[in-house]
Amino acid sequence: MHEDIRAISELIEKESGFIELLLAEVAKVVVGQRRMVERLLIGLLCDGHVLLEGVPGLAKTLTVTSVAGAIQASFSRIQFTPDLLPADVTGTMIWDPERREFRPKQGPVFANIVLADEINRAPAKVQSALLEAMQERQVTLGTQTFELPRPFLVLATQNPIEHEGTYPLPEAQIDRFMLYVKVTYPTKEEERQVMERMTVAKPPAVSPAVTTEQIERAKSVVRQVYVDDKVKGYIIDLVQATRDPGKYGIKDLAPLVQWGASPRASIALNLAARAHAFLRHRGFVTPDDVKSIGHDVLRHRVILSFEAEAEEVTQDDVVQRVFDQVPVP
Repeated sequence: MHEDIRAISELIEKESGFIELLLAEVAKVVVGQRRMVERLLIGLLCDGHVLLEGVPGLAKTLTVTSVAGAIQASFSRIQFTPDLLPADVTGTMIWDPERREFRPKQGPVFANIVLADEINRAPAKVQSALLEAMQERQVTLGTQTFELPRPFLVLATQNPIEHEGTYPLPEAQIDRFMLYVKVTYPTKEEERQVMERMTVAKPPAVSPAVTTEQIERAKSVVRQVYVDDKVKGYIIDLVQATRDPGKYGIKDLAPLVQWGASPRASIALNLAARAHAFLRHRGFVTPDDVKSIGHDVLRHRVILSFEAEAEEVTQDDVVQRVFDQVPVP
C-alpha cells in the first residue's frame, strides 16, 4: 500500500507542475482570492461546475476570465438577462435555403469554459437550458445531439444582496454545481495592491500557460489519489448527518433541516478532496482536505425549514455544526 501511495505521489509531482505556473499567471491580474482560484481549479480537475457568490466588485468575473485566459482553451461568456432565451444559450436549428434543410447553429455553451454571468437574472426556462449540458456534457438541438468539448466547465456568478429582477435557481440545477463558493472582501493590504495595479495606464494581462492536454492528464491522476476507508466513512457520515442529524447526536438540527444533501454530495466531496490533495502535491487524502472543501460542497445541498429561516439559521451554520459534531477519523 505504501509503495502504491509513493508511486501515486511521484506521478502527481510530475503531472501537477503546471498548477504553480497557472496560479502565478492568474496572480498577475487577480490580487489575493487564492481560495476562489483554487476552487475553480478543483472544479476544472473534477469536471465539476462552480457557482461563485459575492457582492459586486470582488473580481469574480475577472478571476474566471483570467483562469480561462491562462489555459489554451475555448471560452465564452453569457450575460444572463431577463429577456434571454434558451436558444441564446444552447443554439437552435435554422433553415438553410440553399440546402433546403434545417441545420444546427451551436450556441455559446459549446466552449471549454463557459461563464454564466449573473445566472440568477434569467428566468427558470433559460437556467434549465443548461441542465443537460451540465450533467450529460451534451446538447440536443431538434433531433440531433451534440457532444460538448472536453474539458467542459460552467462557472456561474450571482449577487447575494440584490434580489429585484432575479430568479432563484431551481434545486435540480443548483445541485449540479459541484461547488458553491462564497467570495469575501480582500484584506487591507490586498485592496491597496488592487488599487495600485488597476489604476496604471496598462493593467496587466494573462498569457496562455497551460494546455487542455495537461488538464486532461491531471484529471485522470486526480482520480488515482488514495482515499483511505476511514476517510470514505467520514465523508459518508458528514453527508448522512445532514439528512438525519439526530442519529449523530445533533437533535436540535433535526427541525431546522427539511432536506439533507443528496448522494451527489458524497461523490463531489470525495472528488473535491482528492483534487485538494492534488493541489498540495499529495498522493493521499486527509480529513483536513475534506474539511477544507466541505462547506463549498455541502452548503447549497442543505435545504432549510421555515423554522430555520425564522430563527435566522443559515446553511453554513448547519454545515458547521455537522463538522463540529461528526467524529474525525
